[in-house]
Amino acid sequence: MKKVQFKVESLRKIPNPYGMFNDQRKTPEMYVTLVDVRNIPDDLPTKTNPREQNMRTKVASRICEGLLADNSAFYLFNRGILLSSKEVKFDNINSELTIFFEDEVVHGVVDGGHTYRTIKENRHEMDPNNQQYVKIEILTGIEDIFEDVAAARNTSVQVHDKSIAELKNKFDLIIKDTIKDEPFSDNIAYKENEDKDIDISDILTILYMFNLEKSPNLDKMPTSAFSGKQTCIKAYTEAYDTNQDQHGNQHQNPYFKMRSIMVDIFKLYDLIEIKMERKYREANSTGKYGSVKGVEKAIGTSKFYGEPVEYRSPKGFIYPILGAFRAIVEEKDGVYQWKANPFDYFEEIGKGLVFETVDRSRTLGNNPGSVGKDNGHWKQLYQNVLTNYLLKQMV
Repeated sequence: MKKVQFKVESLRKIPNPYGMFNDQRKTPEMYVTLVDVRNIPDDLPTKTNPREQNMRTKVASRICEGLLADNSAFYLFNRGILLSSKEVKFDNINSELTIFFEDEVVHGVVDGGHTYRTIKENRHEMDPNNQQYVKIEILTGIEDIFEDVAAARNTSVQVHDKSIAELKNKFDLIIKDTIKDEPFSDNIAYKENEDKDIDISDILTILYMFNLEKSPNLDKMPTSAFSGKQTCIKAYTEAYDTNQDQHGNQHQNPYFKMRSIMVDIFKLYDLIEIKMERKYREANSTGKYGSVKGVEKAIGTSKFYGEPVEYRSPKGFIYPILGAFRAIVEEKDGVYQWKANPFDYFEEIGKGLVFETVDRSRTLGNNPGSVGKDNGHWKQLYQNVLTNYLLKQMV
């Protein structure tokens, strides 16, 4: 069990208005204290905070300005720091507070991470004669409701649903476990401001295209994958919440059913991204893909597997093409599976999908963003893949 001790100016315990619980749960308790910023410990646990701290934001700058200001009002202007802990002890003779942190998953900094980091990084710059205080609120006995408390308290800068989902471990069973052996598994940012190349929201928009509950057939195209990132995040979290049974199983969750094809989906994304230019030339031998509006000639690597990419294609091109392959996905015995090999299909008909996409962009004013939102184009590409599949079944 980790414990930290530091001097405080005052401490007040706020009694629980509902009294003691009658069952085995520990009664939540609240403590409020004012602390000289120079006495704040450097080693408070921070894994409980649902967002990483981006210290380049205006919010972080304002916190720093308030800390260094010579107005003795930092504790009034700042929301302070919220901690969750196992236990609190107070030595009123020495004005020393001891806080105990037992489980780093539910004990530590819950809100005020920017304030805490700003204090640690900037208090040495304070005028020696300037004294600033910060309010610290400590909650004990909230282990059973920790995630809900964290979600409710992190509102000064809105915490994205993806960060709360990560806090509640909603990505572990379905996504993290499925891709754990893939080379990009450690390069995904599950919380805000994490310095990773792939954002979990991009993962969720891609998977949304293959959600057969949301888009079961030709009548419903998943265009929200391109234009409504928050819709895709919400679709995932709602599917997780509504399909979890009393044993914690997710067998009815469409994203759980998708695990069998999930890695293939990411590989297919990269294949499309890598071969867009080649497929365009196969369809139009005199065409120059690099001159297409929205395409950038830039040596780089593919999104997931780091393969060489000579041209950067806009998402408005890639998404409708990738989404078209939902036409060869089916659910069988509670599991999603391919009705045909998607990689072979792209090699065979990819040139048509790419050419139609670029041509559609031209008719929409050379605007890849409009292509990504065009329900008719999504439907046309889906129909192309489906027709190809049906014709092969007749042979």
